[in-house]
Amino acid sequence: MDDLDTREWLLTNGLGSFASGTVSDIRTRTYHGWLFASTNPPSGRTLLLSHLEASLEVAGKAVALGTNIWGTGEIGPTGYKLLRSFDVNPVPKWIWGEDDWQLSRQLVMPYGCGGSREWACPERSRRGVERENDIQTSEFCHRLLIQYRYEGRETAVLRLRLLIADRDFHHQQTNSPDLQFSQVLGNKQICLQAMIAGRFGTPWQLQWSQGEYQANAVWYWHYGLPEETQRGLGDREDLHSPGYLTVTLQPGDAVTLEARMGFPAELTNSLSSDTFAEAVEAEQERLAQVFGWGVGEKLGLGAGSRGQGGEISPFPPATPLAPLGETPRPQWLPCSPTSYPSSPIWQQLLKAGDQFIVYRDSIAGPTVIAGYHWFNDWGRDTLIALPGLALVTQRFELAKGLLQTFGRYCRHGLIPNAFPDIDSEPYYNSIDAALWWIETLGLYLEATQDWQFLAEQFPIVQQIYKAYFGGTRYNIQVDATDGLVGWDARSVALTWMDAVVEGKPVTPRPGKAVEINALWYSALCWLSQWAERLSQMNMGDSVRLAKQGRRYAQQAQQVKASLQKFWNPQLGYLYDTIDLDDRRNAQVRPNAVIALSLYHCGFSQKQGEQILDLATYRLLTPYGLRSLDPADPEYIGKYEGNPEKRDRAYHQGTVWTWLIGPFIRAWQRFYPEQPLPFDWQPLLDHFLSDACLGSISEIFDGDPPHRARGAVAQAWSVAEVIRHLPMK
Repeated sequence: MDDLDTREWLLTNGLGSFASGTVSDIRTRTYHGWLFASTNPPSGRTLLLSHLEASLEVAGKAVALGTNIWGTGEIGPTGYKLLRSFDVNPVPKWIWGEDDWQLSRQLVMPYGCGGSREWACPERSRRGVERENDIQTSEFCHRLLIQYRYEGRETAVLRLRLLIADRDFHHQQTNSPDLQFSQVLGNKQICLQAMIAGRFGTPWQLQWSQGEYQANAVWYWHYGLPEETQRGLGDREDLHSPGYLTVTLQPGDAVTLEARMGFPAELTNSLSSDTFAEAVEAEQERLAQVFGWGVGEKLGLGAGSRGQGGEISPFPPATPLAPLGETPRPQWLPCSPTSYPSSPIWQQLLKAGDQFIVYRDSIAGPTVIAGYHWFNDWGRDTLIALPGLALVTQRFELAKGLLQTFGRYCRHGLIPNAFPDIDSEPYYNSIDAALWWIETLGLYLEATQDWQFLAEQFPIVQQIYKAYFGGTRYNIQVDATDGLVGWDARSVALTWMDAVVEGKPVTPRPGKAVEINALWYSALCWLSQWAERLSQMNMGDSVRLAKQGRRYAQQAQQVKASLQKFWNPQLGYLYDTIDLDDRRNAQVRPNAVIALSLYHCGFSQKQGEQILDLATYRLLTPYGLRSLDPADPEYIGKYEGNPEKRDRAYHQGTVWTWLIGPFIRAWQRFYPEQPLPFDWQPLLDHFLSDACLGSISEIFDGDPPHRARGAVAQAWSVAEVIRHLPMK
């Protein structure tokens, strides 16, 4: 394994489907495969096509190009030894070769969501049969294109053996009598479907531009998955092969294949040798349109921000009302895309961010996948990531759609932390998602000046305020004595530090948490400003709104004064929590930095400087902030081992990249003239050449050398880098 390049690549389609693998072409995870199709976007992700096992015969000599690790630990075949190069841009491309031949392979996953908007699909029927059949329509399309190209002196024969499955993306497939696969052969096309314990699996098809297919059903047993071994999870997989394709290639020839979910109306093949290039071009054009890149400014060639008429346009000017509080606003938006029109890194970051934006069928609107491979969409993650993914990039319709999506499902003053797959109530197990919704709504309004949208959303804002003030689920309620928000539900974890082991939160934070109350203070400031603005613009009952604005302002001042309860003068830092019995938790955690980074801040200049000085010394790493001071007895420096060990380490020292965003915003507020004590290069090196190439991991070990861990591509990690990376 030490000789194998196990860095990863990722392709997505805007509906939750994805393809992923490694540079050396070995599968090391349950989540590696070429077509994980989202049967209920963005959920129901099902592995259909694992991969094609390739061999090439030239001048009577056959060489195997694949690489597998088996349950015994043996590696075979060893096609990686013939691998000459790999590139991830614009699409993953491998080149194998020897002195007298060369074979390349490229993969592309076309964007699968139709419709007039850049993030959405048209409204579709919810009726039974029509809903079941609409996976076959052009509006939802889950497919992968593969192209092999041969160069050499002599004719070659390429053999491609199909390795397939029908299983949930979290679990491995095991051969059993209850699992059967059927295949129907057409013109350069095969239709495949599993039968699992008497029920039909997901139908799909494979087409090819040339070649002869031979049915030859066999099972391949006990593939090893070493990453799952390290994670203490199931690490064996059986894959079925229905047959193989034989293609005779002259020098310069190419063969193109397409795997697509759903059965065709007729067994006719329309695949040509140009299909692959057209798909790559279409994806480049889509990204150019989404991000406003000019003609010819596709990925790696430079980017600009253009209006509908093609003119270069600056970021919309903001004319915000003055904030409450003594400290200045952070520069949450340091520059617009027009400030760096020709940076390949910037374009790759935008592409990485776009991979997380998907359409959710159950709510008929946009959402954000928290991370790949295994996360679904989460409310808190979406709202924290939104400024980087949608505001800095000027995707204002997307930002508006995301805010509408989550606001529409506000219940009992809470914003969903997660959506169900279909036809059930969202999960409302978060104390801060609603407060992040208000904070992010404020950033959207400052960027767009869309006051009509404020008027539409203000009833939801007031609903959140009333619920927190009067009390809601989990005993979330404002303490009338100090105006601070607290909660009392010790069996659940409601903040972002939400790991639970054996039914108990690893980082219990009931009572009054520092970043929650900083968000509450900022929310009250927003409410005061918004009520005043709506009153001035006659968008509602002006007299009533003016009175409400004054009340919100008074409450904000009370909360600002009460925030001083979190000040620890001995340490020069903020207490992390104030428990229900008034005990203070003095652990040094990054939540104090979050409290300094919000649009409205209730702490003094001197306090902010002291907090940042200690956070820089104790928490800052080249990849983000640690979740706990290494000097703390509860600190765990490595995120590794079985699921329980990893969950115990998750917020006990593990580095979180998304926290570099709050640190930078706080630094810009309290040290505006001082250079940022953070070197971007290690994180950019990670983005370009480590873990998942072209994305940023969820977490890193707290101890040097800070190995990348967790999800290999995380939305808020990428979003906060987009939000703050200085480009020249």
